[in-house]
Amino acid sequence: MSRIGRMPIAIPAGVTVTIAENNHVTVKGPKGTLERVLPEEMEIKQEGSEIVVSRPNDLKKMKSLHGLTRTLINNMVIGVTEGYAKVLEINGVGYRAAKSGKKLTLTLGYSHPVEMTDPEGLESVVDGNKITVKGIDKEKVGQYAAEIRSKRSPEPYKGKGIKYADEVIRRKVGKTGKK
Repeated sequence: MSRIGRMPIAIPAGVTVTIAENNHVTVKGPKGTLERVLPEEMEIKQEGSEIVVSRPNDLKKMKSLHGLTRTLINNMVIGVTEGYAKVLEINGVGYRAAKSGKKLTLTLGYSHPVEMTDPEGLESVVDGNKITVKGIDKEKVGQYAAEIRSKRSPEPYKGKGIKYADEVIRRKVGKTGKK
């Protein structure tokens, strides 16, 4: 039995969850609304202030979908109550980030500044050499943070580039002189 899939999802106060046909789940909360169509095979039931996900049989595909469905609903509930945030750090001489309106301008040692526009429902905040991406959809927050990081991913010799705040860069030893 799926350990994660079996756990009920507690619905906090101020959050409404509606389950329509074809497992179209809508979660409304203080921070906004999220919608998602989940696998039709899974049975999603609301019991009081909890949501329980159950699977029809023990096929390998159903087992894998069971935990996934429960986690997706849980992420939606957390998103509309607390929201998600990813922090990126810029390391390197002359590497900077600036914010004007919805436009994020990155100076990353290229011959031109890299400009990115915040996607709908997400916001990026620049504080010195840190960029914080905030939003209610976990997938979109992670995707936008990954796109920012990909503009200049960290290199292993000096550690220059954009990295996640909790990421550890494995350092390599540089060249040594001839003896």
